[in-house]
Amino acid sequence: MPAERTVLFREKQSFNLAFARIGMAMPPAALAIITCRQMIWHHPWGNPPASDGNLLFLTILMVLVYIRLSTVRLVTELRSDRLSVAMKGFFRRTRVALADIRSAAAVEYDAAAEYRGYGVRSGPRGQAYIASGNQAVQLELKDGRKLLIGSQQAKELARRIMEARR
Repeated sequence: MPAERTVLFREKQSFNLAFARIGMAMPPAALAIITCRQMIWHHPWGNPPASDGNLLFLTILMVLVYIRLSTVRLVTELRSDRLSVAMKGFFRRTRVALADIRSAAAVEYDAAAEYRGYGVRSGPRGQAYIASGNQAVQLELKDGRKLLIGSQQAKELARRIMEARR
């Protein structure tokens, strides 16, 4: 395998937010109940009533959106020439050449206070990719930008980034 394809570090993190999953499940569940009520028990919903086809379509669409959102993962991958951070499921990816990284340090952060939640965020430490926890790697790039990458193995990732830069 060529050197540029060698994976030096890989971490997959899911969003472990039970309350958010419950909140996201409510609209498709409510729509499924309304659809069953109208199609099975013949109690029309709305005035004028929505068609059975429209309710069924919306229910299926909402369930598919819920499944898509609940399978989003933060994937961090370090290769010999670059660092890649992606929100799999949202088609959001950032690639940083190792030559562009000035420093990498393991840090602690508060997602709620500093970034107002999880996901791809902007905050006092620059752009952040956060899935869970309070451990991260703070990158300082040569152009002055900052990037925070949430990681359950922050010390190991920071160490490997600095080693790969050499």
